[in-house]
Amino acid sequence: MPANKTSNPQPKDLLAWYDRHRRRLPWRALPGQTADPYAVWLSEIMLQQTTVAAVKPYFERFLSRWPTVSALASADLDDVLTEWAGLGYYARARNLHACANIVTDEHDGVFPKAEDALLALPGIGPYTAAAITAIAFGRKAVVVDGNVERVMARLYAVEEPMPNVKGQLKTLAANLTTDERPGDYAQAVMDLGATVCTPKSPSCVLCPWQKPCLGHHLGIASELPRKAPKKERPTRRGICFWLTRSDGAILLHRRPTRGLLGGMMEIPSTPWRNSSWGKEEAKTHAPVNITQSKWRSLEGVVSHTFTHFHLELQVDAAPVANWRAKDIGQDKDFVWAHLDALGDFALPSVMRKVVKHALNVGY
Repeated sequence: MPANKTSNPQPKDLLAWYDRHRRRLPWRALPGQTADPYAVWLSEIMLQQTTVAAVKPYFERFLSRWPTVSALASADLDDVLTEWAGLGYYARARNLHACANIVTDEHDGVFPKAEDALLALPGIGPYTAAAITAIAFGRKAVVVDGNVERVMARLYAVEEPMPNVKGQLKTLAANLTTDERPGDYAQAVMDLGATVCTPKSPSCVLCPWQKPCLGHHLGIASELPRKAPKKERPTRRGICFWLTRSDGAILLHRRPTRGLLGGMMEIPSTPWRNSSWGKEEAKTHAPVNITQSKWRSLEGVVSHTFTHFHLELQVDAAPVANWRAKDIGQDKDFVWAHLDALGDFALPSVMRKVVKHALNVGY
């Protein structure tokens, strides 16, 4: 649906607003400065499905430890995963490292400027490629994230529910995208969505596009974009094995490279499934055969929510005899770790919860 004919949205009005109200972000170049493609790329990968507030400390640590794409490429993947731990969606970290290697080895450490060349790199999809093209290189590109979709849906009063209208919203965004200051324009629309045209209670009185906003004039801005009903997340269940050595070290296991939490460290566990586990059945998945009477089920469960399912983990604990500990230590996928050194391992958030739970119940 087109905006009202008496007042069309003007990119220049948004850019004027941006010049006064732009957010100061650690990866964003100051006015008059040239953007660093490495910083832009790193931040955009981190910001995928993650908030600005959560990303800031990770970005600053990464940039301090690996100030260039070549430095990141030379890093050990385990170190990258460890620094990423807690940020979630860990495939991003593996793709980040793979992309850094390709840029270093095949592009002499320089990010390609063309959108299609960026799309060929690991972990870079249409949004990220467009964002890097516009922000890092000042080239016109249609940058559409959740903030931009919300602004477009309200500006043009698009009432059909998401995600079916994503294509329509991108077309509307493309029609507004300007040749003038493409990087600033892309960031301006995102800033507008993040600070003024917010998901709840948009501050329409502060919006530079209030006059042409059809959603505002119809009084439905706060209801847009509409969303289709969410499917209920299923609940999966598993049992973690908290195994301790005589010196207090605990056993960690490296998950397979592919799949959920790929390459991360975990407290060994059963597979995660929809049905509950029986004790005898679960112990067949333990990394070492221990008499049933030695196991202690810790009170309570660890709950965690992933994008597509909820997870509930029971924690069963047992000591491991020294000879068994030695046998386990010969498997490259297992490692014994002292509690004060857990920060050196790439433990995802759910496994940090398991560790905290086991320690809180006094085991």
